[in-house]
Amino acid sequence: MTNNRIRARALPMNNLYSLLACLLIAVLPGCTSLDSDFETPTVTINSFRAVPSDSGAPSFEIGLRVLNPNREALDLQGVAYTISLEGRELVTGVGKDLPVIPAYSEGIFTVTASASLFQGFRLITDLMNSPKEKLSYEVATKLDVGTFRPAIRVKDAGEISLIPSDN
Repeated sequence: MTNNRIRARALPMNNLYSLLACLLIAVLPGCTSLDSDFETPTVTINSFRAVPSDSGAPSFEIGLRVLNPNREALDLQGVAYTISLEGRELVTGVGKDLPVIPAYSEGIFTVTASASLFQGFRLITDLMNSPKEKLSYEVATKLDVGTFRPAIRVKDAGEISLIPSDN
């Protein structure tokens, strides 16, 4: 008789979980369709300059330009970024207290970063052992737009020529 009571109590909880699961299945596709027109913002480096550092490692002030091609403002909570040369992460940094970037607008802000001396030495050693005419670069940026939205990840890659142009 005790077992019947336990089963009777467990049945409503199972129904509650089933109901919650059905609601989530019904609501989640609706949430994802809200962002179907979302376009990834463009992030470019606007300025780059060395600044004094107490840590011994080189520090930089980096100006980032974020272009918002969407109909909703980007309320940036934070940013994390990495600048790599030849696959080596040379400069990393984070920033907070960033501006809201209105819809169909751009925002420019400055963040600080530090260089990895170890990765820098490894890159210099590699270049001394096998000189190159071009260096590949990558700028990876993560834009945090709040708790209820996934982070926006933006990458830009290319090559920097080490040979002066004839122009």
